Amino acid sequence: MFTRMLKLRLLNAVAPAYFFTATVVTFILHFGFFLPTIFPNPDPSLQGSTALHTALFLFLMFNALGNYVMTIRYPAESANETAVPVCSPHCSDKVDAHYLLNGRHFCKLCKKVILKRDHHCFFTGNCIGNRNMRYFIMFCIYTSCTCLYSLVLGVAFLTVEYSISFENPLTFLTLLPLSTGYFFTGSISGLQLFLVLMLYVWLGIGLVCAGFCCQQVLLVARGQTWCQMQRGQLVESCSPWRANLKDVFGTSWLLGLVLPVQTVETSSDDPDPPKQD
Repeated sequence: MFTRMLKLRLLNAVAPAYFFTATVVTFILHFGFFLPTIFPNPDPSLQGSTALHTALFLFLMFNALGNYVMTIRYPAESANETAVPVCSPHCSDKVDAHYLLNGRHFCKLCKKVILKRDHHCFFTGNCIGNRNMRYFIMFCIYTSCTCLYSLVLGVAFLTVEYSISFENPLTFLTLLPLSTGYFFTGSISGLQLFLVLMLYVWLGIGLVCAGFCCQQVLLVARGQTWCQMQRGQLVESCSPWRANLKDVFGTSWLLGLVLPVQTVETSSDDPDPPKQD
């Protein structure tokens, strides 16, 4: 129990550091390597394309970081809880939460009672629940878009700078193992190997975030949380999917699609008294 919690707390600190490091590296590669190489400044015919790609990348990055901050700024704890349950070694959950009634969960990592808890996100270092689910979903969407867009520019950079052709679909599949072998034989530099490695990092993060986002939207539309699905609980709410989505995304959901602004009610008032199962 102690060793597992120690590992989870370490992951809770390492994951945000990894996210910010990957963000800084992506930013540097875009403006230090990709755009200057793909769209040379002396060519006036490419200035419009350079401005367009710069604006698009900044828009994606701004929304990804903005929703990341909003996810942390609006935590999902229930302010009406006065007692924190003591988790026994026989707690039904094997990861990080002690389950209560009335849609409440006590997170062992956050040490808070979470209302409508979905899961604990290690990349944000807090729980995802009723108040920050909308920001978390938008964070996943824009992170996925940023990574996949970076992947496209990275492939274009390797094509222009190193004349690597990606016409054959097998080129991308064999790029990393071949580049690793060429690096150890001294045929390519460490920078080239790092760029290739980043392509696979962007692809992995982009696909994972996209898949996770689709899963979260499906659960929200059903009025269900990840915790409930794991425990095999049926959805008690019979609300239509439109009402469930509106409850999470708020009335100004269109504005929330393009700007990381508050679109959901932040009140944590809950008239139901807490009960422990």
